[in-house]
Amino acid sequence: MTKGSDESSSLIEQAAKRLQQQQVLSEDSQRRIDQPGQRLSDDRPAGLSNSTPEHDETDCGSKVDIDLDGLKKQGYVTPDADRSRVAEEFRIIKRPLLENAFGRTASLVDQGNLIMITSSLPGEGKTYTAINLAMSIAMEMDKTVLLVDADVGRARVHRALKVPSGPGLIDLLLENDLDVGDVMLRTNVPKLRIIPMGKYHPRANELLASGEMQRLMHEMASRYEDRIIIFDSPPLLVTSESVILSNLVGQIVFVVEAQKSLQHTVKDALGLLDSSKPVGIVLNKTRHLAGGSYYGYGGYGYGYVYGPGGAGQ
Repeated sequence: MTKGSDESSSLIEQAAKRLQQQQVLSEDSQRRIDQPGQRLSDDRPAGLSNSTPEHDETDCGSKVDIDLDGLKKQGYVTPDADRSRVAEEFRIIKRPLLENAFGRTASLVDQGNLIMITSSLPGEGKTYTAINLAMSIAMEMDKTVLLVDADVGRARVHRALKVPSGPGLIDLLLENDLDVGDVMLRTNVPKLRIIPMGKYHPRANELLASGEMQRLMHEMASRYEDRIIIFDSPPLLVTSESVILSNLVGQIVFVVEAQKSLQHTVKDALGLLDSSKPVGIVLNKTRHLAGGSYYGYGGYGYGYVYGPGGAGQ
């Protein structure tokens, strides 16, 4: 392991210690995780339910079937899968995000239901994280989730889920007569919707930085009070538009690849973000860590580096 990797891992451990100090993970959640045989009361039981929160007629896009068996074989979270380590880890990851968006015991984050998934550079696992987080939230009893492919340079959501690539987000930004419901894909996971990237456009990056995108974000945040919107976004050090997008969401999940991401790239990327917003780090592809220095089961670690109190608090 290189010195840079050691320092990067140290940064994540410090962030996770802050998470532990704030007790973001409740004792009740931890107790359920420690008892594998017990059903999580806030998640849907195994299998697909037909019950979903009522939405208006504008939520009426095309229906697509996701190959859940294929995803399961690739290690993704799926609603009908047996309990697994990765599923438990994403239960931990989603809990503070949902609390910030909908919790009753603390001040809510402004537009906290808009969550951006990003990283420093391509290839660190942000799309994998975005899909797993969306699947996990879709198992909530009273929440729905919309997964938006906003990575205009390396659109991967439609490829991973084997769904149509468009029409999608770019079309929505270009064509005034399109509504969100026109490009939204309903899936065989009842509480999961998808908006793919859509058509190629040479100025796609500029479209993400446009006033129309800002209007669209506000519309999606306010249309359904029970919905989380997850944006699989460009890496922060690749396009400036990803920084603009980060200013439009309420929460940010920053993915770091263990044993590979270097300290200076992580610091440079985090330095571009608004430190007043909750920024959670997911340490992807970790080895098993003895001693419980941060939450995770060998695949992921999760902790906050920023929050309402500022960096490093």
